[in-house]
Parts: sequence; C-alpha cells; structure tokens
Amino acid sequence: MKVKLCGLRRPEDIGFVNEFMPDYAGFILSGGFKRSVGYEQFLTLESMLDRNIRRVGVFVNEPLEIIAEKYADKLDVIQLHGDEDKSYLQALKNVVNCNIWKAVRVKEISDIENADRYGADMLLLDAFAPNSYGGTGKTADYSVIKKAVFSTPFMLAGGLDCDNVENAVRTVSPDGVDISGGIETDGFKDRDKIRKFMKIVRSV
Repeated sequence: MKVKLCGLRRPEDIGFVNEFMPDYAGFILSGGFKRSVGYEQFLTLESMLDRNIRRVGVFVNEPLEIIAEKYADKLDVIQLHGDEDKSYLQALKNVVNCNIWKAVRVKEISDIENADRYGADMLLLDAFAPNSYGGTGKTADYSVIKKAVFSTPFMLAGGLDCDNVENAVRTVSPDGVDISGGIETDGFKDRDKIRKFMKIVRSV
C-alpha cells in the first residue's frame, strides 16, 4: 500500500515526512490554492526532502511548457488535477521522463472508465464537488469506484483521515492512498496525525 502525503508547505512538514517516510510527497505547484507553494519555496522544500521519497508535483490546467521547462527535472511524478485531456497527457509524456498521474473527480462510472483510456501511469480517484478541483475534505463515492471497470492502478484520495482510511482501503482496494487535510490541525500538518495515519495504513 503506497502512501502520498500532500500539500507540503513548511520546513516542519518536510521534517515530519522525512521522519515517517511515505512513498510520495506532494507539492501543489499551481497557484491560487490554499496549499500552493511558489517555485523558489518548492525548490527549498524539495532540497530538504529525503532522496528516497518520490516527489509529486500537482498541477491544475497548467501550460505544458511551464511544467516541462521549470519543474520536470525536480519531480518523479506529475499529477494532473484539472481538466487536462488525453491529448494533453500524451503530449506531456513526450517531453518529460516523469510518471504521470491523472486525477478523476468521481461522479459517474464513465468518469473513471474514460480516464482509464488516457494512458496515465496512475489514476487518483477523488471526491466530486462542483466548482472545485479537490481539497474539499469530502470522500469519494466508493460505490461508483467499485462498479467501474478499469485497469490503470489507482490512488484513493478525498476526505481520508485516521478514522476512515482502514475502511476505505478494505472497501475499494486501492494501490495507494493520498492525504492532505486529514493530517492537519488548524490548517497545518500535524506530526501526531501523520504518525498515526502511517501506522494504520502500513498495518492494513
């Protein structure tokens, strides 16, 4: 079971991540979101991160050229969390060496099955919310995920926390889980919640 801790913004966050060693550390690299980090801030945080933890850059409708020219050489994974389509994803694959994940805001079975044909290395199945690209704290519709027929590996995101992650994993059997708000207190990453979350997920 892979674990991604996302929305890292402070040196303290990197310290927590280095202590508990998830598989992936996520940075929101498109602007305008509450956990967004600027380019220089990202470079500082990334340089502090343990080299065994894979770096994930989260982008929302970002121009392809900016991702390829500014960020790709610092990332292991590019996560597309906006309205990017198959042609965008394939064009990006042609110019970067990173794995590419595509987030799906799950509303209908067809949302997942259509994204399955994009050629992503991983899908990230998140909750659907009107007018939002994620980070809502809502859980995904597990009944839709269970009915969908798809072959791309997937990470489960959306409203996960220490109280519900075990049930979520047992319900939909994801390849990994992605958490941000569920390991925060008052909007900041919480060491004890990270410790507890990692212990639960590693034991499932």
